[in-house]
Amino acid sequence: MSTLTTLLAGTVFGLALAAPPGPMNAIIAEESVLRGWDAGFKAGLGAATADFAFFVLALLGVVAFVEQLPLLRAAMVGVGGVLMLYFAYGAATEATETFTAEGTPEGESKGFRKAFVLALTNPYQILFWLTVGVGLLEAGRIDLLAEAVGASVAGLLVVETGTPALLVGLFGGIGIWITGFPAALVAARRRVDRLAPVVAYLSAALLVGFGVFFLYDAATTLTAV
Repeated sequence: MSTLTTLLAGTVFGLALAAPPGPMNAIIAEESVLRGWDAGFKAGLGAATADFAFFVLALLGVVAFVEQLPLLRAAMVGVGGVLMLYFAYGAATEATETFTAEGTPEGESKGFRKAFVLALTNPYQILFWLTVGVGLLEAGRIDLLAEAVGASVAGLLVVETGTPALLVGLFGGIGIWITGFPAALVAARRRVDRLAPVVAYLSAALLVGFGVFFLYDAATTLTAV
């Protein structure tokens, strides 16, 4: 029973990790509405691949090492900010491109590479695997209801950390999101074709916001060193 609970908890956690608005979902949205489900899925797969890379690096202790080097972290964040601004320009430009007969703009999708590179320079993903991720990898037990409600419900919802079930659930939840989110966007685009450029412009605006914030973060870190 605890294994199933852990698997389900990991799935919910993976969905919660992947679903919030951010630069990764902005790229997934752009690729989905402009090029179709497969392009959106590939973009999501790029972000998920970066998460898996961070998972491996967390196991090896490399993530913690990077966090201890402010100059390296600032450089990564700065590169991420510049890339976001560049991809924002691309998203805004592609929103006005002509569409093919299938309803998708011409040109090969680069969503996987864009999402993967951005995820590798995303300090929030690094911070997640440095803190929460490390905690998930360590063997232990978390009684969620007892922590949230009290001892009267102890033992009803126990999650076992550091187990294959939790990790499978975590990446399974991410997989559900990167599969379902593009599908929902494509379905909406088919109903309202004008949604494609709107989403592209919103994605561009979101990427600009995150890009500026990342550059500010990098500059602040360099100033403090």
